Amino acid sequence: MNDTVIVGVDGSPPSLAAVDVAAREARLRGAQLRIVHAFSHRADLDPMIHGVLARAEQRAHGIAPDLEIARTVASGETLTVLRSESRHAVLAVVGGRGRGGFGELLLGSTVVQLAAHGHCPLMVVRGRSDPRGPVLLAVDGSPAGNAAAGFAFAEAALRGAPLAAMHVWSTWSEQTPYEGPADPLNVVVDLDRLRERHRRLLEETVAPLRAAHPRVAVELRLERGRVRHTLLDAGRDAQLLVVGARGHGGFTGMLLGSVSQALLHHADCPVTVVRGTR
Repeated sequence: MNDTVIVGVDGSPPSLAAVDVAAREARLRGAQLRIVHAFSHRADLDPMIHGVLARAEQRAHGIAPDLEIARTVASGETLTVLRSESRHAVLAVVGGRGRGGFGELLLGSTVVQLAAHGHCPLMVVRGRSDPRGPVLLAVDGSPAGNAAAGFAFAEAALRGAPLAAMHVWSTWSEQTPYEGPADPLNVVVDLDRLRERHRRLLEETVAPLRAAHPRVAVELRLERGRVRHTLLDAGRDAQLLVVGARGHGGFTGMLLGSVSQALLHHADCPVTVVRGTR
């Protein structure tokens, strides 16, 4: 069964806030919500089951009274447990900070591992969780970015929200050579040509999805600047920021792109990281 939203719970306030978001996501999809907890010490198990997990379930029912809810309590390392659960999910949700369990995902490399190797999109609940504003899509033309575009359009349709598709470009990543004397220093940037190339990339990414989701109001944003800073600024007014796990450029050995990592750590709204097909 793949019509399940999973949420990692460790008892911390951020993880319980993630339950609220996950319950809304499950309700929108008509999916089951599965509350997941990993434990390493059996002595902590009874208080978790009868306290925190029960409270999490109660919160979820407060958001969506008719929601089907299941619990998974598993012995093991949090990343391993949540990654295994993600095999049967359409979305995994975690809180931005916690008290040592799932909340620790953002304090080290485990969130990178989960976003890069999980089996479904990962939503990290951070900043404000406000249902106003657009769904903000980071467009880069990569396979993961294209998968993120599909997720963002579907999410905007589910939420009844507008979608802002943003592509940020600069002259640092590519140049248009000047067709003159063979001088290696005789290189200039044709800004008009470069801007037009990036405009086409943005439009070509969005066009088929716009046709598939005609009720989603779409705004195209082509910005020249630093990618991370520009997306973080735009995220201040968004209800969700969607990004691919890895874009073009960077180091091939990186599990998760630097832009995605920056957004996960610093965005002012929830962030969903989507992997491309391999």
